[in-house]
Amino acid sequence: MTGTPSVAASSSWHDDEGTRMPSGDVHAWWPRQNQTLCGVPLSRARLGRFPHVLWVDAVWLNGTADAPVIALCRRCSAATRPRARRRADRLGGR
Repeated sequence: MTGTPSVAASSSWHDDEGTRMPSGDVHAWWPRQNQTLCGVPLSRARLGRFPHVLWVDAVWLNGTADAPVIALCRRCSAATRPRARRRADRLGGR
């Protein structure tokens, strides 16, 4: 698939505007799919879907003081990186 995946998370919170936002264990997820990019089934893991929150926004939210603790899935993070960069990381940055 192309584009940016959305977010699935184990819990949620509401920002100042009342928008439901992800918190807890956060995974990358393609809408209309039943599992995350790392292969975790959404229903069995009881992950809530956040189609209005893009994965890149969750990565950005992770560093702000306003957001509650977010644990980004390392396997989902790796799956969203471009292939050339993943290969360079595996080879030690060459």
